[in-house]
Amino acid sequence: MNDDSSDSKSQKHILEHKFPYESFIGGWYIPENICDNIINHFNKQKEKKLTIIGNVDNYGKNVLNQEIKDSEELSVSHKNFNYPFNEYRKYLQDCLDKYIEKYRHINYLLEHFNITKSYNIQFYKKGGGFKVDHCERNGSKGTLSRALVFMTYLNDVDDGGTEFIYQRMVSPAKKGLTVIWPT
Repeated sequence: MNDDSSDSKSQKHILEHKFPYESFIGGWYIPENICDNIINHFNKQKEKKLTIIGNVDNYGKNVLNQEIKDSEELSVSHKNFNYPFNEYRKYLQDCLDKYIEKYRHINYLLEHFNITKSYNIQFYKKGGGFKVDHCERNGSKGTLSRALVFMTYLNDVDDGGTEFIYQRMVSPAKKGLTVIWPT
């Protein structure tokens, strides 16, 4: 047995957040330093961030409405494996492997999972957030191929989280918690 901490198997020891099995929601905690590295990167990217007020409707037009969404966002290419996303993607893969292990039937739907589109780092100021019910596969061209969704909380927010309406639960906003669920 190898005790070398650089061994890739050592990364597999990530703590699970216990969501009800029947919710099809999985959660695991990635190391907090990975979250800190992403936040530091985000804060250095002033000119590349977008302020989103509202959302994009089904026709691709911006809806300017703080009652819908109020955030600062940085888009990250799915092909970006540079620091700090190289380490994040390793842990994200570990979380996906754990999800597939827990919900084995997902393998009947697809042979291979991968991030195929850019993803966002989102910062919500106090009172901000994504404030309306929505789903991650809304019929628009960019969402039709989605099978699973992931999200990682980069910091703790005591009164924050994500509501899953039909599962009748709220995922807590805890630093490092990476949540995966079907679209």
